[in-house]
Amino acid sequence: MLYGGDWPVLQSKVRALVPEAFSSEGHLAGVWGGEWQTVGTPRPTFSPNDGSTLASTLNLDAQQARRAVQASALEASTWAAVSLDERCSRVQQAVSALREHREMLALLLAWEIGKPVAQARTSVDRTVEGVQWYLQEAGRLTHGQTPVGLVSNIASWNYPLSVLVHSMLVQALVGNIALAKTPSAGGAASVTLAVALARRAGVPLCLVHGSGSQLGEVLIRSEEVDAVAFVGGRAHGRTVAEGLLDRSKRYMLEMEGVNAYGLWDFSDWDLLEGHLTKGYEYGKQRCTAYARFVVQRRLFPQFLENYQQAMAQIKVGHPLKLDGDAAPALTYGPLISADKVRSLQERIQEALTLGAVPIYQGQLDLSRFLEDQDASAYIAPTALLNVPRRSALYHAEPFGPVDTFVLVDTLDELIGEMNVSRGSLVATIATDDPKVAAEVSPRLQAFKVGVNALRSRGDREEPFGGYGESWQGCFVGGEHLIRAVTHSASGEAPLGNFTSVHVPMDTP
Repeated sequence: MLYGGDWPVLQSKVRALVPEAFSSEGHLAGVWGGEWQTVGTPRPTFSPNDGSTLASTLNLDAQQARRAVQASALEASTWAAVSLDERCSRVQQAVSALREHREMLALLLAWEIGKPVAQARTSVDRTVEGVQWYLQEAGRLTHGQTPVGLVSNIASWNYPLSVLVHSMLVQALVGNIALAKTPSAGGAASVTLAVALARRAGVPLCLVHGSGSQLGEVLIRSEEVDAVAFVGGRAHGRTVAEGLLDRSKRYMLEMEGVNAYGLWDFSDWDLLEGHLTKGYEYGKQRCTAYARFVVQRRLFPQFLENYQQAMAQIKVGHPLKLDGDAAPALTYGPLISADKVRSLQERIQEALTLGAVPIYQGQLDLSRFLEDQDASAYIAPTALLNVPRRSALYHAEPFGPVDTFVLVDTLDELIGEMNVSRGSLVATIATDDPKVAAEVSPRLQAFKVGVNALRSRGDREEPFGGYGESWQGCFVGGEHLIRAVTHSASGEAPLGNFTSVHVPMDTP
């Protein structure tokens, strides 16, 4: 039995709540030009949980997307002319609607991207609480700022609400038209429902469905697009950056990096164990997950003992298989697809063939799955020691439940091994010695560095960005999320990392 019932039951509830967001055949529609649109070619989506068929999206081709961008841009001047108080009122209504339908949104996330229900609820809560902070601070943060116009959002599937919808609502709050492409790998229904609730509240969010290969150029290079927000891998991020080279527009390109956790003269093993179990939430399918552990050689025996104890607490299974009358309490469910599992397994095998040492290999507990279900998208935790430099796992983010360990004998070696990806989003140094923390922290090529603490994307007043190749463009978070999509009356340029491409900070 499944928590919340099967997918047809959930989809019928969503369709009853926002019928305008569906075609007459039941496909997920897009919205632009002030109206819901039912053009496009139906494309089915599938649940990573068990391969079951979910909703179909109406995917656009490039020409259709071009018309959608043009129509979305036409709403910009009208929305920008709405007073800040009125925009705040409407965004508040949208936030209240998200809060009211928290359980439905969480179940959609559980079906579409395999997120355990408890973590899915947290994603909804973070969306609501994050936008609520901007509503409370709107007067201060928008003083002297004017909207750029049309913001095009292209985001990965792993946080469709707390990253994508959150950003869209903040962009709209300050007077922009926010247009998004639903993530191709998962999350289309949850984003569509959130956008529908916002539109009902009078917030003119716009939405299209389609593949990045088909729509990318239109959503990035169109003259009507005034800013581009991208969240994804480095390869796609570089493609986006190349598409902006001859364009003068704002951009925020969040890309991957190998986030490292270093240990030196450390003894708080209970703290470490908590960090390890926390880090495995959602199968490490997060841009701020720690995948590389750089350990002082003398500490490795104790580190390994606590690592194994932490892994014994990791629970993997179907996110909706009933546990009594409740959703199961899992650390993570499936990865986003069976293809992702195969890709990870190939990287693991490559590393082993080149000489990596297998340290830990978890096993899936079949009692946490449905009988005879397709479990090809599931993989248990894996850890490898001394992954060779020739291996992809040495310098690339696995974006899944695979850890690599490196042993070092000096602080210089520790710092060098923590900086292998030429820039990352977060890093942590675990040490009992404040002098070590003071020496190591400023030399780590990460935007956020924690001392005996995990770092994350954060929200509210905390800025977020990347170091080196993990980020290009304006930083976000706190006031920076607003400054990234507004012009300053003082002519002040947004803070960011613009070293790899031009700096298109056009101001009025």
